[in-house]
Amino acid sequence: MAGLFEAPRNAGTLFLGGSKISGSDVRDQCVLATGQIANVVKSSFGPSGLDKMMVDDIGDVTVTNDGATILSLLDVEHPAGKILVDLAQQQDKEVGDGTTSVVLIAAELLRRANELMKNRIHPTVIITGYRLALREAVKYMQQNISTHISELGREPLVNIAKTSMSSKIIGSDADFFANMVVDAMLSVKSTNRERPSEPAKYPVKAVNILKAHGKSATESMLIKGYALNCTVASQAMKTRITDAKIAVLDMNLQKERMKLGVQITVEDPQQLEKIREREAGIVLERVEMILKSGANVVLTTKGIDDMCLKLFIERGAMAVRRCKKEDLRRIAKATGATLISTLSDLYGDEKFEASSLGHAEEVVQERISDDECILVKGTKSFSSASIILRGSNDYQLDEMERSVHDSLSAVKRTLESGSVVPGGGAVETALHMWLEEYALTIASREQLAVGEFSQSLLVVPKTLAVNAALDSSELVAQLRIRHAVAQRVQEGDVNVPEKDKDIARKRSYRTYGLNLREGKVADMVKLGVLEPSMSKIRQLKSAVEACVSIMRIDTMIRLDPPQQQEDPHDH
Repeated sequence: MAGLFEAPRNAGTLFLGGSKISGSDVRDQCVLATGQIANVVKSSFGPSGLDKMMVDDIGDVTVTNDGATILSLLDVEHPAGKILVDLAQQQDKEVGDGTTSVVLIAAELLRRANELMKNRIHPTVIITGYRLALREAVKYMQQNISTHISELGREPLVNIAKTSMSSKIIGSDADFFANMVVDAMLSVKSTNRERPSEPAKYPVKAVNILKAHGKSATESMLIKGYALNCTVASQAMKTRITDAKIAVLDMNLQKERMKLGVQITVEDPQQLEKIREREAGIVLERVEMILKSGANVVLTTKGIDDMCLKLFIERGAMAVRRCKKEDLRRIAKATGATLISTLSDLYGDEKFEASSLGHAEEVVQERISDDECILVKGTKSFSSASIILRGSNDYQLDEMERSVHDSLSAVKRTLESGSVVPGGGAVETALHMWLEEYALTIASREQLAVGEFSQSLLVVPKTLAVNAALDSSELVAQLRIRHAVAQRVQEGDVNVPEKDKDIARKRSYRTYGLNLREGKVADMVKLGVLEPSMSKIRQLKSAVEACVSIMRIDTMIRLDPPQQQEDPHDH
């Protein structure tokens, strides 16, 4: 009977078609994968960071130093690597800036966690320690480092935009673009009229960015109103309409044709003519219906027939065809219109309500640089702005667009949260010093994890210095001394008279970071290097979450693809 329970002699250890890696091997693999991804973006970090040229499989070229863009173009196979790519995308979506630093911090946290695991510290202990350190870091940042600017003046906003641009292609013209970005963001402020107590919102999407070839970057311009990269459908139409009532359509205003698969057999030639007339009549009736509702501007994503154009010209209305759907959605929101995709109601009757129209003070076609654009000005529901970027080629314009988007997002976050922190590695060094002290108050094994967390944060100032061709060890040592002194004074003798200049000076050390232009440490607030607090808090939270989700992995089972069985009849 014993033979029944024995495993077959030729059986493998895994009864699956695949391989299994577990323990330290899988952890080493994950650390290697995340480390390689961090190395790809490492040299593009900071004001002195360099660009990457990405060429895809069909030869399309992208030149960028935006972390999220670089990672999204990589073809990452390792699952742990994919988590980091998703992390950068998430940071880009939520904050819009800080995509490279979040990846660097996550990879460093993971590498140090792996060293602890090799020293027989259990992953659960490290995860608890990291979460504890994160909580304390965020609390310390909010209480001691972040400055709340209740009534934001213009200057901090311009500085935030400049800091965001400093590492990008438009960094050399930061003054010009920072003012443009701040003007654009302030002009799209939207408040809830029903609940005025709610804080104002600043939607980045309300700023439309158009790209036009030619001229230099500093000849880019900001236009109050929503700019559409289209022209009127006919030269005979009016190009300026004041007190515009706008119909926004997602439908074809062309001769009605029978759908695919519908056949009509006609025996009498006169009937055929009637069908043709009716086909033309349907679309004319629709246009008539839209014009009767009071519309004098019609925007559609599809085509418009020549017969309909004649009708629009006679009525003095403006019609624009082949607009982008995304543009029309935003125009509909800004003007209070409804995007209509069919005129049929529930009963199958066709009608167009005047309530679906949007309102704007003026819709005008203007010549901007070499192209004609349609501008929707003075929109009723939400204000909007458009930035027209100029540049020598596509690669430059695409990178400028990404840079402007990051700056817009940084300014938005600052306006909505109202608090800023110094940049240039100041926050990371301050948290590093604070957590190092805090770790000594923990009488359990989590102390090691908190200590490693504090060391991981130094990857930011170190990378900034290395990319600027400076001595990172010396600069980081100087930063650490400044922040250690500042924190001792902060917690020290409260009875010290405030007029003592030395104490006041030492207190100001808490905003010290790296001045990479001159290769020394300096007060970041005086230099105007500021970032939104929200960006830093999100970076730390996201990096820890990503790191934890990878650390929890202790086995990877990779299944082989199913093999095709050969059919004996093939031979």
